[in-house]
Formats: sequence, C-alpha cells, structure tokens
Amino acid sequence: MTKDRGDIGSRERILAAAAAMLAEDVTARLSVRAVAARAGVSMGSLRFHFPTQRELQDAVLTRIYDHVFPDSPIHDRSLPPRDRLVNCLRQVLAPAGVGAQAREAWTLAYQTYIASEPTDEVRAAYLAIERGGWQRIEYWLTALADEGVLPKEDHARRVKFLLTVLNGLSIERALPVEESILKSETDTLYMAVDCVLAS
Repeated sequence: MTKDRGDIGSRERILAAAAAMLAEDVTARLSVRAVAARAGVSMGSLRFHFPTQRELQDAVLTRIYDHVFPDSPIHDRSLPPRDRLVNCLRQVLAPAGVGAQAREAWTLAYQTYIASEPTDEVRAAYLAIERGGWQRIEYWLTALADEGVLPKEDHARRVKFLLTVLNGLSIERALPVEESILKSETDTLYMAVDCVLAS
C-alpha cells in the first residue's frame, strides 16, 4: 500500500482537484490519470478512494451541491412540508439567475450539450450532473416520506416530474417575459409540489 492510500487528506485533494477541473471545463471527463496528477496522488490512491470513474464524478458533484446548498430547508420543521419542498426547489433555480445571467447559463449549456454531437466525455459529464440533481430531489422526497408525508416507495416518477418542471422554469428565466417571473415561478412550483404531495 502506498503511503497516501488511506490518507483522508488525499481524498480531499482528489475531490478538490476534480472540482477545479469541472470549474474550468464542465465537460471534463475526470480521467483517473488527470485527476490523480492534478491532486498530486498516485493512481492507486485515487482508485482506493474512488474505485470507478462514476463514483468519483458522483462524489465531486455531491460535494459541489453540498457547497451550493449547504443547509437543506427540507429539515426545517417550523414550515409545512409543502413550503419546505418549494424552498428546496428554489435553491436549485437560484444559481441560474434571471435575465442575462440565465441566458448566459443556457447558452453555455446549449453549446456544451446540444449544439454539437456529444462525445463520450460530454455525455458522461451531463449524465453525472443529471444524477446529482436526481439524487438531491430524491433525498428531499425520501425525507418527506420518512415523516409520513409521502409513501415510502420509489420516487422516480416524482423526481422526473420535478426535474422537468425545474428545467422548464430555468429556461423561462432566460426568456423575455412580461409578467413577474417570481410570481409565476412561485405559482408553478407550488402547483408542482401539490401534485407530487397528492400523488
């Protein structure tokens, strides 16, 4: 066993290096060799902490989501479950911004994932982001199921529905609209949450 294999510091260096690579290029493949070199650890150490490339990508995206959304409103029981879930969904929309900021984000997404034929690297990067969003929403729904608000079952249908609503709302933020985006977005989020909680 190499010296850095079981070192918790090496795991942190690996995650930091991989996050930096994604920040520089959202389509980065996070190859084992490139991440290990950037982190200054051996490939064996990286494989010790993350046996597969998917585990590495998922861990990095979880770290990023935890940084962007450090306190999940889903556990704030001073609010009704309906309001908590809406607040969680708002957290997902917030980083996209509105107007010019949202247009810039969607332009980048279009250029990266839609405009050209996706390579294996681009496809893997997108699927990792999608998995991260899926896991986040599934976590919120599971927390509500643990409280008895939702049935304890597979939430795949609900997660897909909420992701679709969020995608639509994030696109709407980039489009020129006449009415208040905040009001229409809030109405849509509550309608979606009411649908999920009733199903």
